[in-house]
Amino acid sequence: MQMIFNQNYMYQYLPLIKHLAKRELTVRYKQSFLGFVWVIINPFMQMLIMSFVFSYVFKFNMPGVPYPIFMYAGLLPWIFFTGCINSSMSALVDGAGLIKKIYFPREILIIATILAKSFDFALSLIVFFLLMWFYQIPITWHIIFFIPIFIIQTLLIFGLGMILSVLNLFYRDIQYLVTLMLTLLFYLTPVLYQTESFPEKFRWIFKINPMSVFINAYRQIFLAHDIPNWGSLGIGVVISLVIFVIAYRFFKKAEGTFADMV
Repeated sequence: MQMIFNQNYMYQYLPLIKHLAKRELTVRYKQSFLGFVWVIINPFMQMLIMSFVFSYVFKFNMPGVPYPIFMYAGLLPWIFFTGCINSSMSALVDGAGLIKKIYFPREILIIATILAKSFDFALSLIVFFLLMWFYQIPITWHIIFFIPIFIIQTLLIFGLGMILSVLNLFYRDIQYLVTLMLTLLFYLTPVLYQTESFPEKFRWIFKINPMSVFINAYRQIFLAHDIPNWGSLGIGVVISLVIFVIAYRFFKKAEGTFADMV
């Protein structure tokens, strides 16, 4: 596992990582008139529709924060999470041709996928900052906590991506189960609502759901202008690290069979 954090290892395969990430971005929007603009349009339109439904139909009200930007602050990291999971899950299957031709650490396929999705996330953040300006929400020094929160979230995604990519390689119907689980997790994650609006006896769910921890942390630094809740974030760190360690060992143990399965 130390290999993946080794500078020489990363430098050696950096050109391949960049090539794979660029290829994914290029292929995804090939022959698309608007191209990368869709990265911004999709979450923005989701935000507008959901804001209308929950603001005017269900009368959701967020104290001190306009609901559209409150919801957008949760929607963007959620879209990043689900996008990475779905793409990582099919990374080994999609990279079958490369796996059969040359040797390289197969986790690079997952890394390249996450890197491409990180680019999408960065573009979407531009609209988020424009919304903050529109609603006159200042950007404070607390934004520096964005980097560690993002790194921890990415570590979780990397771990889950490795596990699911292997399972999907062996059992192709795993993707349908993951789609179902992500739908369930969406409603158990405070993307559309505050954790305080959930019945108190069930709030323990948010403490063991790392995506709840990350979304609340993003809102804390961007909208509440405060530092993250270290207790909750600490739980998120532990869960992410445990999943990553288990996933990496599982991935490397199964790596020798990939060429026979693709």
